[in-house]
Amino acid sequence: MARNTSLHKFPPLKDQHVLHDNRKALKIREREEALARIEEQRFAKKRALSAKAEARQAAEPASQIAANTVPVHPVAPPVRRARIKLRHRIVFLSFLLGVLGTNLAAAWYLWERAADRYVSVAGFSVRTEEISSAVELLGGVAELSGSGSSDEDILYKFIQSQELVRTVDDALDLRHLWSKADPEIDPIFSYAPPGAIEDLTDYWARMVTVYNDSSTGLIDLEVQAFDPQDAQNIARMVYDESSRMINRLSDIAREDATRHAREELETAVQRLKVARAEVTKFRNKNQIVSPDSTLQIQTGLLSSLEMQMAETLIDLDMLRQTSTERDPRTKQAERRREVIEARLRQERGKLGIGSASDTRDDRFADLVGEFESLSVDRQFAEQSYTAALAAYDAAVAESRRQTRYLAAHVSPTLAETSIYPNRPVTMGLIALFSFLIWSILVMVGYSLRDRR
Repeated sequence: MARNTSLHKFPPLKDQHVLHDNRKALKIREREEALARIEEQRFAKKRALSAKAEARQAAEPASQIAANTVPVHPVAPPVRRARIKLRHRIVFLSFLLGVLGTNLAAAWYLWERAADRYVSVAGFSVRTEEISSAVELLGGVAELSGSGSSDEDILYKFIQSQELVRTVDDALDLRHLWSKADPEIDPIFSYAPPGAIEDLTDYWARMVTVYNDSSTGLIDLEVQAFDPQDAQNIARMVYDESSRMINRLSDIAREDATRHAREELETAVQRLKVARAEVTKFRNKNQIVSPDSTLQIQTGLLSSLEMQMAETLIDLDMLRQTSTERDPRTKQAERRREVIEARLRQERGKLGIGSASDTRDDRFADLVGEFESLSVDRQFAEQSYTAALAAYDAAVAESRRQTRYLAAHVSPTLAETSIYPNRPVTMGLIALFSFLIWSILVMVGYSLRDRR
């Protein structure tokens, strides 16, 4: 009815265009009236709800009203729609360049430019062969071969040393072998000649890998080259030089073990020569071979003279009892006694048994004492020589019993296919680390931005 009433307010128009404008204006007016009615209804509902709430609050106790009251917090305004900003574009561009670009460049280099490398593997250990003596073999006590950990550590350092690099380079020309991949095409994995020995040693550490197992004493060697035969030749050369080095260590150990014993033996020999020379000098000076024989003769002579003296005294006493002093036999006995006494004094003087006026240099006892002193020195020198000779022989025997050598349990192999570069694994590592580095840099950048 309202719509019909409003339609009759407009006068009829004969022009079709004017009629279309009027219809449009009529529709706009109807829409505005509908919106006004909706607003009036909404306002009426709000007033009714407010009245009900006021009535409910008036009916409830004050305490219950306070308990059921919910605090009203202010509502934040709605968040604006996210927009792509400059920093987002920079992060995306850095991802493209730092991660995708790096991986694409690495993949292109690995599959297009990197040369194949072949590997020769060798395994060896340092053994010590202990040869048992005949007594130990008869007694059933025999030592088996073993290895020393210090030898493996020395060998591990020797394979990585500049001395070995120079020796192998002089024999095989490492600069030529490791530059076969053309450094202009593969500058990362190939060697750029000529370079100094320090550069060659650094590249050696990349191409020659040594694994030392201290628990088992085994050493594994891995040599890389751009030709399988070159890799095998280098590995065989490393094994040969390591064997020579172990032999030199054995010679040094053997020389150290016998040097002290040899010095002691030389000292004992010199001491024995001096002692024997002194005894010879004494014999030549005194014109006697051994004072012991002369002493026995002199002792026997004294004993004989004393016996004769005793017999003469007995005869003289018997003559004195049976005859007078003028008896010629008594005078003869007296003469015999005097001669024997004189001879006894002379012989006793030779043995050092005489009056104090006799010189000691002429006494036979001094000669005997000097000879005994020289004999003691000679005996001590002989015993020292015997002990030193035994110690030297024992040291030589002990040094020969233990012989160190290099035993290969895996001979240098000849590769048929290339192992390096391991392109899938290398690409995976490059992708992982490039993404991690990019993520860390982005997080650092955003953390610095948030601190402003």
